Amino acid sequence: MDFTSIMHVITRTIEAAGVAVIVIGIAVSAFTYLKDPRATESYGNLRAGMGRAILLGLELMVAGDIINTVAVEPSLNSVMVLGLIVIIRTFLSLSLEVEISGRWPWQGKQGDQSVHRGKTGAEDMAEADQR
Repeated sequence: MDFTSIMHVITRTIEAAGVAVIVIGIAVSAFTYLKDPRATESYGNLRAGMGRAILLGLELMVAGDIINTVAVEPSLNSVMVLGLIVIIRTFLSLSLEVEISGRWPWQGKQGDQSVHRGKTGAEDMAEADQR
């Protein structure tokens, strides 16, 4: 096997992992929702779980595209396609963040959790106070 073939296998594996993360994440979120669909927070948790799974899966797929563009097909056309994919992924990420948390990522309020930050504002402030 030459370098190009190895890189193709690696990128396809990373992209397949991205698809698997999305499918498994949505299935886990749906299963969690179906255990108690009448609970007040169930629907919000379903949407948040699905959004997180999609975001993580997209991250893996973009990583595979970056590796493919840099290592396998370093042409101007493939770089432009990669740039378009990254722009679309960024838009999707921001849209999912707004959909899940109800605010833009840079509009953090104390106590609210962002998909991208992982911690609440209160936890960040508590860590800063301990220093």
